[in-house]
Amino acid sequence: MINRVLIRIRVIQVLYSTYINESGDLKKAETELMFSLQKSYDLYYYLLALLIEITDTHTRRLEARKGKLLPTDEDINPNTKLSDNLFIKQLKDNTQYNKYIADRPQSWEDHENYVRSLLEKILNSDIYTEYLENEVSDFDTDREFWRKVFKTFIYCDEELDDILEDDSLFWNDDIEIVQSFVIKTIKKLDAEKGSNQALLPMFKDEEDRQFAIKLLRETMFNVKMARELINKYAKNWESERIAFMDMIIMQTAVSELLAFPSVPINVTMNEYINIAKSYSTHKSSSFINGILDSVVTELKSENKLLKK
Repeated sequence: MINRVLIRIRVIQVLYSTYINESGDLKKAETELMFSLQKSYDLYYYLLALLIEITDTHTRRLEARKGKLLPTDEDINPNTKLSDNLFIKQLKDNTQYNKYIADRPQSWEDHENYVRSLLEKILNSDIYTEYLENEVSDFDTDREFWRKVFKTFIYCDEELDDILEDDSLFWNDDIEIVQSFVIKTIKKLDAEKGSNQALLPMFKDEEDRQFAIKLLRETMFNVKMARELINKYAKNWESERIAFMDMIIMQTAVSELLAFPSVPINVTMNEYINIAKSYSTHKSSSFINGILDSVVTELKSENKLLKK
């Protein structure tokens, strides 16, 4: 689930923190990197838990109405289609979900007002009205309802973004990426596979986990070499005048170019230029593009880029 885009961002953030604190402690940096990636995976389960909490809040509300002093017929016999949603029932019973939540508890108790507000938006929406009016009641219909709800009310919701950023500093850069994987999970769940259906793993495979560790190590090991290459082509710029984040981005890019033969040059270039657009100055991306282009030309001429 944690893709290489997020891995590169995390490595650069850990390097920035390591260098700004003048630590240079590789073991500490590796620990921080893996902890931050684990927090990204926590967010995936936290958002899945939100879907369950919305449903449970609705169920509790229906039960409370039955206990009113003068309940109406609607209070006594409410429409329980949302409470009985088959997709949510399967998610609540999912073995992998329950094991993860037991090992790393996730709760929305501190954000009850947000959950209630979100539920109100859903109940007052055309999506919910159409859901109730649909005479078909099966897993696919219930799953599609939640896909629409997530994309309409949860995905890129500014209030939710603020909550998540307050809950964890590690989630500032994860939200949009992780939300896309929640949507993927909603689409993926299959009624026939029941509670043992696999949710998305933390890493797609062991190769991606090793990519994260190796990229951090190679960048820290090869600081001097990378800086010498960069400074050679940073015309009219002394290394002290180059933005600190720009230098870290370029050092990481150079390390990836040299250490990962299977990653195409244009992929590496584009990824770090995009990171510069989000995490450095407005002129950084073009500056970094020019420097890396020159570095690649030199490495090619010296047959140091052994790409597959």
